[in-house]
Amino acid sequence: MIDFRFVDGTRLISVVEALIFASEDPISWDHIAGIIRESEEELALDQDSITEIVEQLNARYEENDLAFRIEEAGGGYTFVTQPRYHLWLSIFQHENAYRKLSQSAIESLAIVAYRQPITKPEVDQIRGVDSGYILRQLLEKMLIRVAGRADSPGKPLLYKTTDHFLKHFGINNVDELPRPREIDEILKDDDMAEHRRLLMERQMELDENEADEIMDEFLEKSHSSEQDSENVDLKPEKDRESENSNPDENLNQGEDEINKPG
Repeated sequence: MIDFRFVDGTRLISVVEALIFASEDPISWDHIAGIIRESEEELALDQDSITEIVEQLNARYEENDLAFRIEEAGGGYTFVTQPRYHLWLSIFQHENAYRKLSQSAIESLAIVAYRQPITKPEVDQIRGVDSGYILRQLLEKMLIRVAGRADSPGKPLLYKTTDHFLKHFGINNVDELPRPREIDEILKDDDMAEHRRLLMERQMELDENEADEIMDEFLEKSHSSEQDSENVDLKPEKDRESENSNPDENLNQGEDEINKPG
């Protein structure tokens, strides 16, 4: 069945590959089978058949030393890069991650992930600050979802992580999240230390650029102020001399003019 060809000569294995590649989210085996069945009603694919096709595709990628593989994550199949290329992609990946999620958002998301289902008051208590705005951000990014209400007074909403959260972090379920002890070991790893160094250098570069922008803006405003001062409508020098002269002298000059012989 793996070598099945459609009427136009297209191979089944290539169709499965195209569907996984084109899907923005991980696509399940039954979704793949359903799409193929719409074109070929007699072709009934089960989970084992799809798994076998994926294994053959990965064998082909391995044989050609390609940078990606197909893996299961978030309840379906998706393309991922090989771990040995992660160092090359680390700056790009970390920049995007930090651009999308602030430190407080990552902190709140971790609390929800490890303590779910959890209410906002419980998140607030753990963080020591109000987390309403951060939780709304995580909801908008579809990393958490409302999973009902708690039985406690006020019936507060319960929050849990989503399938998009699983996809974002490349896992199949929350049980695959590293335990606190494992996190300490990861942070001590040499590769992670290198990633932290790269992030710190990048942050310093961003801070320097921001400082330069502030200084440029300050200098531009200062230059504009100087120009405005130069453009003030000054009175003629003769008028200023007249204003600054002694009033008594002006009066005496007037009397002298009057007393001159006719």
